[in-house]
Amino acid sequence: MKPQALTMLTLLIAPWAQAQSTIELNVRGSVTPASCTPALTSGGVVDFGRISVQDLSKTQRTMLKPRPIGLSISCDAATRFALRMRDNRDGSALVNSGIYYGLGLDRRGNRIGLYEVQFDPRRIQADALTQVYITDSTTGGRGWHSADLQMDRIGSNDMLLGFSDTLGSTAGPVPIRDLTATLMVQVVVAPTETLDTSDDIAFDGEGTMEVVYL
Repeated sequence: MKPQALTMLTLLIAPWAQAQSTIELNVRGSVTPASCTPALTSGGVVDFGRISVQDLSKTQRTMLKPRPIGLSISCDAATRFALRMRDNRDGSALVNSGIYYGLGLDRRGNRIGLYEVQFDPRRIQADALTQVYITDSTTGGRGWHSADLQMDRIGSNDMLLGFSDTLGSTAGPVPIRDLTATLMVQVVVAPTETLDTSDDIAFDGEGTMEVVYL
């Protein structure tokens, strides 16, 4: 099926002299007939339960045991897509990075910690593929890293995470109709000496996962 092209826009600059100067601006894109629906198990909630302050380091960051959550993506037809995530608690992560997301602030405005969402290709199934490989792009899909079996993290902005059927491929994601995966959520808590521990500190991490059509 041919993509529907968007309207071309031509920008004209009026001449100051007798010679006319023009410059063209081409606006391109396409509308895909397919759509994909992502879903997370447990209503998208990863609960780390109640954690004693005594189990956290006073002077160092504490990495908690990762917790799993299931992801499924169902498309109307085999579709080339990638994933990215937006941090709905932007600015509250301990580290300013495209792969780390914030856990919110405590009562005194201190940053509680951060979390990351890990994709392990060995825990991903897609259509009838015998093995799924992970590929990623840090250029918004203009170029892709070699697909491999290494664990990767979903990123934000121009960082895209996709899925391939060929080890070492740099062609980007392949068309997939149905995908299921077990993700691991890794939480890191700030040193307790930097937090207000006079009352409960509630994790308040929230992110929006987006399917990007390629």
